[in-house]
Amino acid sequence: MYYLDCTNTINDNELKKIALHIKNGKIAIFPTETVYAIGTNGLNSDAVKKIYDIKRRNLKNPINLLVNSINMVESITKNITKLEYKLMDAFFPGPFTLILEKNDIVPSIITSNSNTIGVRMPNNDISLKLIKYANVPIAAPSANISGKPSITQLDDILDDFAKKADYIINGGATNLGIESTIVKVIDDIPYILRPGIITPDQIKKIATKVAINNSLLPSNNLKHYQLTIPSILVYSKNTNNMIEKINTIAKKYKKSIIMSFSENCKFYNNYYVIDMGSKNNLDDVSKKLFSNLKKAEKLNYDIIIIEGIEKTKLGLAIMNRLLNICNNYIEI
Repeated sequence: MYYLDCTNTINDNELKKIALHIKNGKIAIFPTETVYAIGTNGLNSDAVKKIYDIKRRNLKNPINLLVNSINMVESITKNITKLEYKLMDAFFPGPFTLILEKNDIVPSIITSNSNTIGVRMPNNDISLKLIKYANVPIAAPSANISGKPSITQLDDILDDFAKKADYIINGGATNLGIESTIVKVIDDIPYILRPGIITPDQIKKIATKVAINNSLLPSNNLKHYQLTIPSILVYSKNTNNMIEKINTIAKKYKKSIIMSFSENCKFYNNYYVIDMGSKNNLDDVSKKLFSNLKKAEKLNYDIIIIEGIEKTKLGLAIMNRLLNICNNYIEI
């Protein structure tokens, strides 16, 4: 394994070398603006199969392709509509994945034998340079063992991947912390298959209409984000009721961890509290969400109890991840 530190300065010469190896089917871990990715040449079936094996990913779960230009999008897809171009113009580069009809050049393994492919242009210099220098789209799911939370800082990756990846690039903590919004246009309406940083309101400004349908995502029936410790998500529009319920649950366990918004931390004095950030700054909450979950998991307590948030704007994406993660959900 070759390690490259780009936390302070991006080394273009080294990135060019790594990109060439990616093009030739080697495996690299690198940052995007959302989470860390594990990637290889997305047009090489054998290389993509290695990604599935390393992540222990179900072959029924497609992998998206990272691109660095609309020209590259057009080289791997076909029949792009005017609305799809408008969405790419609005949200590329950024935390936005668009499901498009694939060209034959895209191997079937990456699409789980479907005729569509998820395409994203990351807003991260390291990612974009790797794609540019490799001159191929990079198949790049999140750098985590399937079923575990995504990773936003390199230290949380090394245990699982240090001996499995050919190259690891450290770009520091990722900027956003939650995976991209996934959208598929059906009958000229953008359907959100997975909520993310790009919100329904932002999409509606481009497309007039927007719908949410998680059931259209191929991986919908697969397990995601399972922790090694039991976890409960609690939400109420009435903050006092939520706090009271969490304290009641926490008393039942010898060692409880409570993941709380900053405003409420003071109400859990008898327990180990992880401050998720202010509910008035959900950008910060989302950025730290997976690293806070990793921190909680490492403590190896009896239970993790997490405060919920209203499912609007970025709260929709945060709750989507927490609902996937937690064993139980209580809404009062």
